[in-house]
Amino acid sequence: MREPLLALHRPYIPSTRGNVVHRPYVRTRLLVPNLQSTRPTYCRQSARPLVPYKSSMSQTRSFSTQSADWGPVSTNGTLKAPVPARPSSSVLLISPQNEVLLLHRVSHSSSFAAAHVFPGGHLDAYHGETLPTPPDTRRHEDSEAYRLAAVRETFEESGILLVHPLSTSAPSADSHDPLQLLQLSDDERDEGRKLVHNHKVLFTEWLNSKGGMADTSGLIPFTHWVTPPNLPKRFTTQMYVYFLPLAHDTHVPSSTSTSLSSSARESVIPTPTHDGGIEHTAARFAAASEWLELARREKIILFPPQFLLLHLIEQFLSPPARSREEIERQRESLRRFLHSGDPPWTEKCISPIQLMKRKSDGRAVLSLEKPGYELEGTQRRGDGERVVLVEFRKEGPRRVEVAWRRDVLDEERNGSRSSEKL
Repeated sequence: MREPLLALHRPYIPSTRGNVVHRPYVRTRLLVPNLQSTRPTYCRQSARPLVPYKSSMSQTRSFSTQSADWGPVSTNGTLKAPVPARPSSSVLLISPQNEVLLLHRVSHSSSFAAAHVFPGGHLDAYHGETLPTPPDTRRHEDSEAYRLAAVRETFEESGILLVHPLSTSAPSADSHDPLQLLQLSDDERDEGRKLVHNHKVLFTEWLNSKGGMADTSGLIPFTHWVTPPNLPKRFTTQMYVYFLPLAHDTHVPSSTSTSLSSSARESVIPTPTHDGGIEHTAARFAAASEWLELARREKIILFPPQFLLLHLIEQFLSPPARSREEIERQRESLRRFLHSGDPPWTEKCISPIQLMKRKSDGRAVLSLEKPGYELEGTQRRGDGERVVLVEFRKEGPRRVEVAWRRDVLDEERNGSRSSEKL
């Protein structure tokens, strides 16, 4: 009888030299019939024993593992299944000026503490946001449940309703026609946020009472993320892009600036009631390029998923648009990009895996290619062309950078060869 897969606290990889793996990155299932056995474990592809990697690659943070198809193992050597990934949704909300909304989480939060994040949160069965039970892989696919949760959580966390009046037919996500959103007073919004969050009323019923319907068709999928299996808290998160409608007189106000002040144009959102306290202290729209620069200057904290997605869209939403026509051109370019690639960005599934630590600066190199533990053996894939470089500090990730995978591996390979010559 085959035993479950074993996760190793120190990465075990195929044949290596220096800090670079010189064979293709292939999944290797390790069959462990006896945990106490001293016999070597062999790699199926090369028939060579897997040896422990002695270099700095073994000094990994708990954020990632060497291979997404290895589950955690407890310290006493007994096998332990990965914690189930909890479904959640998140939205890159694009303003009429093509800026992006980020929320600033409080420092005592249990996840993403003090970081800037996109609005979003867990699916809630109370509101009818249910998925197939594990191990059904459909839990990790875009669905109406993820979309409804995205609209609801955006409303609960920011007060912005991605909802159209019942009298208005909802256009598709790729429509260029302005969408009329449901207009409510501030008091109605505040009351609705409390009622919905506290399970006093179903979100869809509350919307119906106000004459609105969630604009789930306006959400464009933009990657799915699965937490690596070695972490105590795991999420399977569907990301979306949503373009807020352009008014007929849309223009960029003269007061709009690219100032890097982390408090400029900050707007305090109504106090949430999550867990009896405040989860987010503020919310504001800013250009993607501004958020990235603030992170590079260590004025804000962006985790790798948020940094990567902002990096990807920044090239299409910069420089700041100065006319309605320019705004529309930027949006159309971004739409085309979301549907490009193999697989397209609307279908990519990413579980970040640490490949190595760079000799030059000590930063971790995170691969974006694998889809995650639960999706092993499926056709789902992530991004095999890029990697994320990051330094994990006590306060959170710093020195985050997106780079081409080939360039990083070539740099490490050349560095290793130079060291060998010396």
